[in-house]
Amino acid sequence: MPAPKSKQFTYADAGVDITRGDQAKERIKTLAQQTFTRSVLGGIGGFGALFAPDLKRYKTPVLVSSADGVGTKLKIAFQLGIHGTVGQDLVNHCVNDIAVQGGEPLFFLDYLATGRLENKVIEKVVSGLAKACKENGCALIGGETAQMPGFYSDGEYDLAGFIVGIVDRDKLITGKNIRAGDIFIGLPSTGLHTNGYSLARKLIFETAGHKPADRVPALKEKAGVALMKIHRSYLPVIRQLTRAGVVAGMAHITGGGITENLPRILPRNISAEIETESWPLPPLFAYLRQLGNVPQDEMLRTFNMGIGLIAVIPQAKWKRAQTLLGRLREPFHVIGQAVKGDRSVRYRA
Repeated sequence: MPAPKSKQFTYADAGVDITRGDQAKERIKTLAQQTFTRSVLGGIGGFGALFAPDLKRYKTPVLVSSADGVGTKLKIAFQLGIHGTVGQDLVNHCVNDIAVQGGEPLFFLDYLATGRLENKVIEKVVSGLAKACKENGCALIGGETAQMPGFYSDGEYDLAGFIVGIVDRDKLITGKNIRAGDIFIGLPSTGLHTNGYSLARKLIFETAGHKPADRVPALKEKAGVALMKIHRSYLPVIRQLTRAGVVAGMAHITGGGITENLPRILPRNISAEIETESWPLPPLFAYLRQLGNVPQDEMLRTFNMGIGLIAVIPQAKWKRAQTLLGRLREPFHVIGQAVKGDRSVRYRA
């Protein structure tokens, strides 16, 4: 008697829909191609993305790279069904990371992993990536879209990315020339950017009991709106400051806040003296501090506190920097100065 035939299984039975994945890739190709520059060789879909930079513009080119993710800000995107802005968050974050060292973005690659592919969601995420890449002048040349059933809940995904930029070695901005007396200016953030969301979510949604769609009087807007504001790109103003030669160093204020990010650019014998009342505290940060009775030092090393970028201006170049920022209509706050020290941040009210 012949043995009974066993059921034939496919990848789809395990939760991975190859056909749906192929459809998503076709949509992604179209969006990515809108960001291509003349340096992009081939298209999307090869084993490796190809990029041929114009090195004739550089005497001693140095590549600058960074990798990052959006973090638990994605949880709020899932709750609100807003997927078109998280890609912009990711690209702008990575662009800022290399721009503060003088890097001009060349190309970007993304990694998106999900339990079950939803083509419309993937398209919205990638459209945000492409939009930000185009605005920052870099090409979205590849990435990975992974289906991982059982690893992520339905409707959820993770998003990370990798950027490569370029700068001439003699134009690298490292902070090594920062001297005592140099002026620290802060450029406003648009909100939390992409950091501190685990604490912010706990305080607003658990402690205060708000839903993302709730209007919060202290914020004068809905909780979800306040938390989903796009992480801004500082590249346009950074370009102008670096071309004018008026910066000795710059710090992107991300995870770790001012406390942990500013020392990364300070020479060994220099500290930063920051006046915490020299800029207005945005309502969101004041509300978070109130909700959790969060100590000031914890606030300063968790959130950006309304300052997304710090630029260090030598005193001799201060007037020229002021004129330039005025011409750009870029708001800024004088928040402190460099002093002799041990590469630490000293706060004073």
